[in-house]
Order: sequence, then C-alpha cells, then structure tokens
Amino acid sequence: MRLYSIASGSSGNSIYVGSDKTHILVDAGVSGKRIEQGLKDLELSPKDLDAILITHEHIDHIGGLGVISRRYGIPIYTTRGTIEGILKTKSIGNIDTSLLNEICYDTSYIIGDVRIDTIKISHDAAMPVAYRFEVGKKRAAVMTDLGTYDDYTVSNLQNLDAVFIEANHDVRMLEMGSYPYLLKQRILGAKGHLSNESSGKLLTSILHDNMKNIVLSHLSHENNLPDLAYEAVKSEITLGDTKYKGEDFEISVARRDIPSNLIAI
Repeated sequence: MRLYSIASGSSGNSIYVGSDKTHILVDAGVSGKRIEQGLKDLELSPKDLDAILITHEHIDHIGGLGVISRRYGIPIYTTRGTIEGILKTKSIGNIDTSLLNEICYDTSYIIGDVRIDTIKISHDAAMPVAYRFEVGKKRAAVMTDLGTYDDYTVSNLQNLDAVFIEANHDVRMLEMGSYPYLLKQRILGAKGHLSNESSGKLLTSILHDNMKNIVLSHLSHENNLPDLAYEAVKSEITLGDTKYKGEDFEISVARRDIPSNLIAI
C-alpha cells in the first residue's frame, strides 16, 4: 500500500491511496493541475485512477473535482448527502451524474484489490465520512474534519499501519486570532475540527507496536504551525496513559503547499 498527500490543509486537500493495481484519490480540493502534478510525481496520471472518494462537500475537498472528473471521467464515491452538496456547488461546474456513486456509513466496498470501510464522523457537513483502507494485511485510514471522537471512532482506527489524522489548530492561536467569534466557536465545537491536543489524545487510543506512520493533516494556515502541531502531538503521546513516547513513532506533517513524502507500507 502507498499513501501520498498531494495537499492537506484548510486551503485544499487531496490524498492518494493505492496499491500496485489500484489507484484511489481521497478528495479533490485543489486544482486539476496540482492533482495531475502530484500523480505525475508517482509516475501516474489521472487516467490511472480507479476512483475518487469524497469525504464531504466543503470546497477545500471538492474544489478541483469538476475539472478532474470532466476531463478524465473518473468514478466518484461518496454519501448521499455529500452528492447533493456537490451538485449544489456551482463553483465547480457541471458534474456528470453518471459518475456519482452513493455509499453508506459503516459499509465495506471493494475497488480493485483495496477494501474500503466507511466511518461516520462529526463535522458541519451533510453526511461526512472518513475512510479506512486494507490491501492484503496492510491497513491505513484517512481521518480528518471531525470536531470530536468517541469509542466508535477509536474502534474503527484499531490495528492500523498508517494514519492521516487531523491536527487542525492550536487552541490558543485560534482564540487569540482574527477569526470572527462564531467561526471560532464552530471550529472549537463538536462539529468543527480537532485541535493538536485532541489529535494527540485520539492517537493515544489507537497506538500499537506496529504503527509505522502518523501524518498530521488538515492544519489551519491561520491557527497552527507545522512544528507546533508536531511537538504538541508528540507531547500528548508521551504524557498520555500509554507505554509509548512521542519519539517511538514516525510522525510527519502534511503540507498545504507541497506534497508529502511517499509512504509505502
């Protein structure tokens, strides 16, 4: 299994997940040109994509979907509520509805040699979803855009080899920043985004000896810094109620402006 963040952050998100035989894009929230270049770095083309999975209908996750789907005719998979939201988003242009495939929460799907499990998440979107992937005995998940988590979330993230996990904001930076009060409350709320500290706490519930890669994702441009997220999450792991320390794991930060390093598991 290979994972590669083309872009991750409040300004746009797109993550490649694939195997030797199957190629999947999670979200298309950046330009078609950036998606094409990101795939080219992997010696792939959008023509090689078997599917685009969409987590929810916010523009930083679908901004490039119209261009890329029209140009290459790639099947799109997402929930019913997200499909409705996509079709109402005029800025992305027309979407060929024959490409849209409805999926449900808590259901497994097979695309090529990749098994995909859908996970319900708490976010201020119509029917947001996270994804867990299995190729053979390798497992990974993309878990971003959630304001809170519970035992259900934790149970769906067990025994992973790699995880892209949201570390959206530093609470103090957000509270002291320039955002309007209502927006701050939305981000801090149960349908908003995970803070650095909350991300670290969630990680302490899913860590195990064979976890190979942790990628902190969807960082806010205004209310976070890569080094701050990294150190905060490491600290939460070290101080948490586990046997692990932050330095026991390969932790990296996905960038909004450049692709991440390729993860191969």
